[in-house]
Amino acid sequence: MVKPTGEFAIRVTFHGAVRTVTGSLHMVEAGDTRVYLDCGLFQGRRAEAADRNRSFPTAPGDLDAVILSHAHLDHCGNLPTLVAQGFRGPIYCTPATRDLAALVLRDSAKVQRQDAQVVNRHHRRQGLPAVEPLYDGRAAERAIARLTTVPYGRPFRVGSVTATFHEAGHILGSAMVLLEADGQRLGFTGDLGRPGTAIVRDPEVPPALDLLLIESTYGDREHAPRAEAEAHLAAVVRETVGRGGRVLIPAFALGRVQEVAYTLHLQREAGLIPAIAVYMDSPMATDATEIFRAHPECFDEEILAHLKRHDPFGFGALRYVRTPAESRALSASGEPCVVIATSGMAEAGRILSHLRDRIGDPRSTLLFVGYQAEHTLGRRLSDGAPEARIYGQPHKVAIRIERADAFSAHADRNELLAWAARVPRIGRAFCVHGDEAAAEALAGTLTSVGVPAEVPVAGQTV
Repeated sequence: MVKPTGEFAIRVTFHGAVRTVTGSLHMVEAGDTRVYLDCGLFQGRRAEAADRNRSFPTAPGDLDAVILSHAHLDHCGNLPTLVAQGFRGPIYCTPATRDLAALVLRDSAKVQRQDAQVVNRHHRRQGLPAVEPLYDGRAAERAIARLTTVPYGRPFRVGSVTATFHEAGHILGSAMVLLEADGQRLGFTGDLGRPGTAIVRDPEVPPALDLLLIESTYGDREHAPRAEAEAHLAAVVRETVGRGGRVLIPAFALGRVQEVAYTLHLQREAGLIPAIAVYMDSPMATDATEIFRAHPECFDEEILAHLKRHDPFGFGALRYVRTPAESRALSASGEPCVVIATSGMAEAGRILSHLRDRIGDPRSTLLFVGYQAEHTLGRRLSDGAPEARIYGQPHKVAIRIERADAFSAHADRNELLAWAARVPRIGRAFCVHGDEAAAEALAGTLTSVGVPAEVPVAGQTV
């Protein structure tokens, strides 16, 4: 039985994704048990990100466990640093998250090394000091070795705390975390998905909660209807190809890439877009798609039915690009096509090379299909910056910029409110993982409908 709101046996300290959408990290204490919820990579200004990612609010060796909500980089990407600094406990996650997180961490180590090499070439010419990657492949492997799987719905013990994963509907394997100690319940949404999204199941509803940590990425706005976003995608492809240009889509390798590729597949079948090539230029996205195929237990009914007919991730026009040489050849070619490449906020990865080669081309289009955090290149371009720095060099922006936010895997304001209304009771809510304006807006709206809510500040304990 859930105790009335009062003195809590569970204490939460907010350290990451507080008034911002990156670097998810919250510390939970119950008795002598100390746990991190997520250990994500902070992404933003290079110097600030380096400082924040290299330090932790508590000694890593004092932690009992990490409970991981899902495999996106801003939720799992700093685990290798944590392990390198002395963490020796388990990292609990769902089976699909384990497979995807292993992929993400290996790729993160590689991308950091490659990006540091590119930046250092420019630094040497300018007489600037060299930069070091945050961690290497060996550190990533040590973190991967600590990933411990628990399926949805099966309670597990972490010291004095009982934890349970529930479907979050965000990406493959994503989970809400329910923590129980001394009869009290804390819920952590991680990233909450949208009902009716292609591929993964809808978010579940937890039992009554004393305290809720709820994401607020889109807490101040509504998504356009999904059908409208799909129509916009088709129109962008038709118009760009008609001009002889190329559509560049920065996308997260886990979930968004597969969803956009699946939508293009359906549109090509229906004759809504021309019969052009669609390139998935990301080894990680290619490998992630294989992991998607291996976890049909996470799929919704629509894609399960589609699987009975044929592979939705392997249609004829979709071409997977693995090697750097293949990627360079694709970027250098003049072929009108669609290129889906990571990373989703255009901060790293192969999308940067494609963008560098097309940013001055007014025939081409850069289409954002996900949230762009403050201080990222994606956000600056989305906001209409006339110039952008890529690999440290300035470029004039002539490429067309478009958005299709309804492809987002994050619930919008109304979807967050509708989900919260289905929870039997929420004693108190804290809005995290959202820029300040979005988090404050959601907190105000939740409070107005009877759920006391606020936005924490970094370091605050409740």
